[in-house]
Amino acid sequence: MNGKPAGQPISLTPSPGAGSGVRVFLVLAPLTLAVFIAFLTIGLQLPVLPLHLKDVLGMNATVVGIVVGAQFAAALLSRAWAGNVADLRGAKRAVVGGFVAAACSGLIYLASLLWLDQPVVSVAVLLAGRVLLALGESLVITGTMGWGIALVGPQHGGKVMAWLGIAIYAAMAGGAPLGVAVNKVWGFAGIAGVSVALPLLALLVVSPQRGVAASAARRTPFYKVLGAVWQPGLGLALSSVGFGVITAFIALLFAARSWGDSSLAFTSFGIAFIVARLFFAHLPDQIGGARVALVCVVIEVLGQLLIWQAGTAWVAYAGAALTGFGYSLVFPGFGVEAMRRAPPQTRGLAMGAYVAFLDLSLGITSPLAGALASHAGVQSVYLAGAIVVGLSMLVAVALLRSVKTGN
Repeated sequence: MNGKPAGQPISLTPSPGAGSGVRVFLVLAPLTLAVFIAFLTIGLQLPVLPLHLKDVLGMNATVVGIVVGAQFAAALLSRAWAGNVADLRGAKRAVVGGFVAAACSGLIYLASLLWLDQPVVSVAVLLAGRVLLALGESLVITGTMGWGIALVGPQHGGKVMAWLGIAIYAAMAGGAPLGVAVNKVWGFAGIAGVSVALPLLALLVVSPQRGVAASAARRTPFYKVLGAVWQPGLGLALSSVGFGVITAFIALLFAARSWGDSSLAFTSFGIAFIVARLFFAHLPDQIGGARVALVCVVIEVLGQLLIWQAGTAWVAYAGAALTGFGYSLVFPGFGVEAMRRAPPQTRGLAMGAYVAFLDLSLGITSPLAGALASHAGVQSVYLAGAIVVGLSMLVAVALLRSVKTGN
């Protein structure tokens, strides 16, 4: 490619022919595969870590929440740092560093098993591993977004976000049963071992790929980029509430209604999410991110309302599917608008700032929705979800108006 020696950075200008759909897919395929492999690490821990903390270490729900939530908090706080690393040192270096950090977190998990007879020490070591995993995840997300956009051009930024999103959500969905299977055979030591191996495997995938030149010569203050992307970020934060209440409360809703296993609701959400991105990922780039976000938010609101009024499990499944389909293109929709407003040399930092709105939304949604469920019943969180998601329509309309006026 471009006739340059392997491993040398290439220009930020996309090569000729990068505009075709097949070409874009082929260029992004290694990054997408690497992200999928790496995020299996996070997915396989989801069903296992809380049980390890509770059953093996004897911790209560508060400690479980702190350890599990530490990754979210560290990810939120590290987005700006990871974005600057990608901009100043190159996206590939950020991604490689992220995979190394994720692998090291698995080693820390292994080390925590040395103190099983001292549960407090073991939990502290696990907490350090969660923080390191979050730093690695921040580097991988911001790095691969910047890397992919630099390779195929900003005019295909929506496709980059869509494909990487497919990899992340597919890995999270597939990682959970993998984690249960590994834990059943090898216990938490097996989880830790696989958590070391998967990021290293992802590292092997991206290492032969050509890097891109660093896009910035000096560090950009976070507040400057935040000022450029806050409006699309607000739209993402509001629309992510629908996703948050499904992941946190759909199981409780099924239990309250005696509908049995809720896993099909997650499956419905995931399948609809992936189908939407497979067939419509090109739309934000072609017709505008704000326009796509507006339509998709309406679909997501309908899904939330359907769950709120569900009288049977099958209606709830349908609501989850509509929520997944709508939410699927909200991220690249608002993301295209964020990218358009940020200076090109700060693309990594801008994507980090944009994703931080998702972290913040998911972090706030669970406790607030939990308090609402305690007072008004679990089904009420889906009415609240529909209302909050609906507010993001106002953001999409405002963005459409700014595009028309050239602001």
